[in-house]
Amino acid sequence: MAILGKVLGRVGPGNALAPPDGASYIPAVSRTPLNAPRILAVRFSAIGDILLTTPLLRALRLRYPEAYITYVTKTEFVPLLENNPRLNRIIAYSPGGSIRSLAREIRADGFTHQLDLHGSVRSRILRWLAGGRWTGYPKYRRARAALIRSKQNRYPDQRSVAERYFDAARRLDVIPDEGSTELFLRQDAMTAADAFLRKHDLGQERTLLAVAPGAAHQTKRWPIRHWQDLVAKLTQNGADVVVVGGPEDGALGRTIAEVAGAHAVSAAGVFDLQGSAALIKRARSLTAGDTAATHLATAVGTPVVSLFGPTVPAFGFGPYHARATILQHELPCRPCSPMGTDRCPLGHHKCLEDLRPDEVLNALRRLPQ
Repeated sequence: MAILGKVLGRVGPGNALAPPDGASYIPAVSRTPLNAPRILAVRFSAIGDILLTTPLLRALRLRYPEAYITYVTKTEFVPLLENNPRLNRIIAYSPGGSIRSLAREIRADGFTHQLDLHGSVRSRILRWLAGGRWTGYPKYRRARAALIRSKQNRYPDQRSVAERYFDAARRLDVIPDEGSTELFLRQDAMTAADAFLRKHDLGQERTLLAVAPGAAHQTKRWPIRHWQDLVAKLTQNGADVVVVGGPEDGALGRTIAEVAGAHAVSAAGVFDLQGSAALIKRARSLTAGDTAATHLATAVGTPVVSLFGPTVPAFGFGPYHARATILQHELPCRPCSPMGTDRCPLGHHKCLEDLRPDEVLNALRRLPQ
């Protein structure tokens, strides 16, 4: 477990880009008054879920400029928050690390408000070990299960998860604003992304578009042939395409990019989270599934076309306050799982098989810029 100390304002000109449109930069806090809230937020994973907590972080900082705000997350997700001026400190938890040690540190810090933004077995153990008063948010597991089994939406409210997180801060008198999620990019990440685009002559004379074909679960993946058809048509119509994704998407990215020759290049596996987000920021739009990439685009202000298959926006994880279009086909078998599976339960995968590239092209043409 590592502690990353952060003084508000350390990320400024020369170190990070300006906040996304509509975000407010918070000046440095030289010291924390004794009566200021000491707020702890815990969300161990994953990319989209963490980014969806950032509207709450923004609201807390705006409501309590002098508060001391600490965030606990897994080490691999620290890049999502490391430049966020809403935070004073990040505690990076390594998988397999000691929950007891983390709990001791939390007890020693004397937090006045402890927000469990995960609601997992690990976070519940942490709460028990750390002690003190904790608050959480509604996950609506039964409503989600009912929607999957009976296809009946029994959610007591239709809020995004980004707004449900605010329930954990109910003692802090904060409400959602009209802003989206936030990801503050390092200048070196933007510099590396720009160098990559120049090297491959992408987006220099032609419009740059991004696609993210990967997904953790197979049923969330749009068929490869559809991606190839889409990229071929985009480049034939005068655009350049950059394929983004993680190391596990390297071969997939190359297979998709090669149909367009020099006008499409895969960066999947080349960049870390910050670098991938920087490439997405440079693109006019991103096309992706119901995956982390959609939330990266939203957080850096890039319009997105999001393809939903086995999951549905009613779960609360759609693009939040974004320039976004969700494409989905209404089928009696949807939704079939909360996060996707390795194979279609019915064997046909029509939810994404029947979503055609021409539909995506039309959505991209209509996408607000």
